[in-house]
Amino acid sequence: MATGSKRTWQRVDGVLLLDKASGMTSNAALQSARRLYSAAKAGHTGTLDPLATGLLPLCFGEATKFSSDLLDADKTYEAELLFGVTTDTGDAEGAVLQRRQPHFGRSELEAALLRFRGRISQVPPMYSALKRDGQPLYRLARQGIEVDREARAVTINELLLLGFTGDRCRLRVTCSKGTYIRTLAEDIGNALACGAHLTALRRISVGSLQIADALTLDRLNALSEADRAQCLLAPDALLQTLPAIHLDSEATLRFSHGNPVSIAGPDTAMQGKCRVYGEHRLLGLGEADASGKVHPRRLVCA
Repeated sequence: MATGSKRTWQRVDGVLLLDKASGMTSNAALQSARRLYSAAKAGHTGTLDPLATGLLPLCFGEATKFSSDLLDADKTYEAELLFGVTTDTGDAEGAVLQRRQPHFGRSELEAALLRFRGRISQVPPMYSALKRDGQPLYRLARQGIEVDREARAVTINELLLLGFTGDRCRLRVTCSKGTYIRTLAEDIGNALACGAHLTALRRISVGSLQIADALTLDRLNALSEADRAQCLLAPDALLQTLPAIHLDSEATLRFSHGNPVSIAGPDTAMQGKCRVYGEHRLLGLGEADASGKVHPRRLVCA
């Protein structure tokens, strides 16, 4: 596009698996990718901190209707912790608050990790996007204001020690939505009586989506427009953890017009959210009830 020319935004439907670079906000990454595709409508499925790298699924067009469904998915991270140093943000971007000499070995670390597997309680950090009276907590934190935060239950499905060298360790963490890895790092450090903070974080999966299938912005920039388009996944890539229902032509028409439809056969036992197809295309997100009906929740425009 020539300098000074007006960009023509166009309808683009699909999901881009982006490998976000460190130092970039999730919104900046989204806007850069959006410009590459000239996509009229775009959104992401949950932010990554600027420090973090890795998988950031981006949604264009009709796929944005399903972005919230991926927010509920489990996520997997690889994290690096530095023991003996605490910071005001819980990560390497913060100011150092305290230094203590770590005095533990691998066996003590493994024992401490046992306490953080399964369902645990976390107090959200002040440096987070959670709001208090309409104000993000991180803005209050930057003003030196700290407010009480209620502890929340989260689930750590996997907490695996990948490496340990004196005052540093690497972990792989699979966790439920709402888990703060910075807080997990601090809590592990406190359990070992020396403190800790997060020095690196990489997200490697979100639900069924994997970092191995993601591309960096530099790689996308180097591709032709046609090759770049081939990198987009279909909008239902965000719904692959949900069961699928396939409708006949009559039910497809009713569902597409926003009406509930009856299902037959094995599908009648299905309840809850589902992805609904008809005439060889995704119709949208449905919800099956105990009476054998599927109600439209979000529909895709043809």
